[in-house]
Amino acid sequence: MMQKFGEFIYQKRIGVLMLWILIIVVFGFFALKLPSVLSGNGFEYKGDYNETRKILERDFGQAKSSIILVFQRDKTVSDDDWKNYIEDTFKKISTSPGAQKIINPFVGEGMVKDDVAYGLLSYNKKAESLGNEINQLKTKLKNKKGLQVTMTGEPIIVQDLNTASQEDLAKAEMIGLPIALIVLVFAFGGIVAAAIPIVIGVVSILITMGTVYFFSYRTDLTIFILNIIPMIGLALSIDFALLFINRYKEELLRKSIQEAIIISVATAGRSIIFSALCVFIGLSGLWFIKIDIFQNVALGGMTVVLMSALCALTFLPALLSLIGSKVNKLSVLRLTDKRTNGWYSFAKFVMRRPVFMTIAALVILLAGLVPVRQMTLSIPGIDSLPANYPSRVAYETFKDTFIPPEKREEKKVTIIFESKGNILEKNTLEKVNKVVGKLHKDPLVEAVNSPFSATGVSDGAQLFNLLKFGDLKKVSPIVDYFIGDNKMLVEVYLKTSEHSGKAREWIRNWSKANLGLTAHLGGTIKFEQEIFDEIFKKAPYGLLLIVISTFVILMAAFRSLLIPIKAILMNILSLGCTFGIVVWIFQRGHFGMKPVDIALILPVFVFTLVFGLSMDYEVFLISRIQEFYLKTGDNSHATLSGLTYTSKIITSAAAIMIVVTGAFAFTGVMPIKQLGVGIAIAIFIDATIVRMILVPALMKLLGDWNWWFFGLKNKKQFKHRKKPA
Repeated sequence: MMQKFGEFIYQKRIGVLMLWILIIVVFGFFALKLPSVLSGNGFEYKGDYNETRKILERDFGQAKSSIILVFQRDKTVSDDDWKNYIEDTFKKISTSPGAQKIINPFVGEGMVKDDVAYGLLSYNKKAESLGNEINQLKTKLKNKKGLQVTMTGEPIIVQDLNTASQEDLAKAEMIGLPIALIVLVFAFGGIVAAAIPIVIGVVSILITMGTVYFFSYRTDLTIFILNIIPMIGLALSIDFALLFINRYKEELLRKSIQEAIIISVATAGRSIIFSALCVFIGLSGLWFIKIDIFQNVALGGMTVVLMSALCALTFLPALLSLIGSKVNKLSVLRLTDKRTNGWYSFAKFVMRRPVFMTIAALVILLAGLVPVRQMTLSIPGIDSLPANYPSRVAYETFKDTFIPPEKREEKKVTIIFESKGNILEKNTLEKVNKVVGKLHKDPLVEAVNSPFSATGVSDGAQLFNLLKFGDLKKVSPIVDYFIGDNKMLVEVYLKTSEHSGKAREWIRNWSKANLGLTAHLGGTIKFEQEIFDEIFKKAPYGLLLIVISTFVILMAAFRSLLIPIKAILMNILSLGCTFGIVVWIFQRGHFGMKPVDIALILPVFVFTLVFGLSMDYEVFLISRIQEFYLKTGDNSHATLSGLTYTSKIITSAAAIMIVVTGAFAFTGVMPIKQLGVGIAIAIFIDATIVRMILVPALMKLLGDWNWWFFGLKNKKQFKHRKKPA
């Protein structure tokens, strides 16, 4: 079937290329529009946190989003100039459209402290929808000598993350693509052959981005998709092209252009299909996690895998059919014979010492696992932005100056009590007071802010009388803040550090507790608890799907039970080693890194991405070993020959993937930096320790049992053939 497909592509090569050019033009246009429809960090989950937030907006009048204006002055600026500057700024922005409420620092309480002040602009729109409003504000905010104002808050941070992601993408491409081209020149020896995979990579990414743009009409797309698609697409499509061109060049030495294309499609094309299928299924495991960022990465990743495979199986062979033998033009390196180069010597060295090489490789991998148990996971926030971004600097200034450590958002739990009747009835107030009393006694609770604490009363009856018969001027602000329709707001501050597991356990237990009346829990801690629970509950299902599907695919591809089992176990081991190294670098702060928590997305993303990507090398290597085994029936000879013929191409493919993903190590958005480094390390370990040492050593040790399949060893098919000399 693959041979017939190869014949079809060769015969219709002009038509295939014309169709691809049309597709590139159309989807390229929409690809350029993709950044305009991206927003948010992707951590959206339809749980209790979102429901509580909606109640706060609807019944308590809280804004959907707010922009904070942070004012700062030098010591040389007088108080009058300082006040005039702030007043003038608020006069200019008073006409800003969309602002539901504007609070001047000199009108609000506690909004000016020494040489720092802040103002608030509240909006009835989501943070990611305030692009036009932000742009208009930028035109009205002007710094003066010794005086400055900086915008911050969620809407600004969302926009800056989008900007930083685009800058990071450009930076990574500037670093990765030239080095990838150099690696390809070393792999093929010529500039023409080296340039083709880059073209295939760019085409695959462009079409994917154009396709994903249309998904924005049905789903919210996170800004991180702008980095994920190129990271996966460039690495994978270049790998596919590298494998295909390498086989084409081999066949072209002794066959015609048409025959070389047909054989390459039948052999390398088959490997590409199985490899793409492994990566596709790996990414599909993310669908189980109902959080936007995971759904987005699954959507973008699966699309780019599909496009990369289609491009490699149609556009690439059609292009090579036209280029023909000119693929060897502009040679700059003279490549040596594969049988006499260093890879053959290395392969023999590994095969002669299978036990020693296996033990040595396992010791290295197990040593890398040690730091994993100390991994601390957290949800990316403002610390995702580069440290020098004005919005991050301004937010940290605002927080350090005006928000006491014990009253910060990351420690606050919002509880909304709801009754069927009037929440201010004496009986209901007694029930709320009983719960508030339990909260005060909880050892993890720092403070409780409620109508009881605000009025200084200690029981429901006193509060009932005060609210009914008390001074309206004093009581009204309390009622406005804490009471909304038939609901009451209570704010709880915990004695925990940021991203605390104890805090998540606390709110998990209180969410399940019977409090005597309906309660809605929200706040940053509730948000984190729901995100963590969703990932830890659903991720195992995705991982199980990946493992089982990969086993079935490899078993069908190689007609073997041991080969897929080995591949899966070695992948898990190498990924565990990768996580340990990532913890050592980022969390412990090595190589000049400031110690930071590991992004919660990293373990899941790296596992799903690399589990599939690393199967590229497994398929490349075992496919070639299987070819030799089917010809000779000699497992040792097949392993040695397969390793010799694929070592260079696997090393080149891995080097390209490491360069492309590792280039994101030089970017500023921390989750993307960690993800790029994690994938690069995983690929390096997999392509060196695992694929070049463990696989051949175990293939040698297990002999013909590698090919055992449902009670039969395939060697029986080859008894009539002589072993190679």
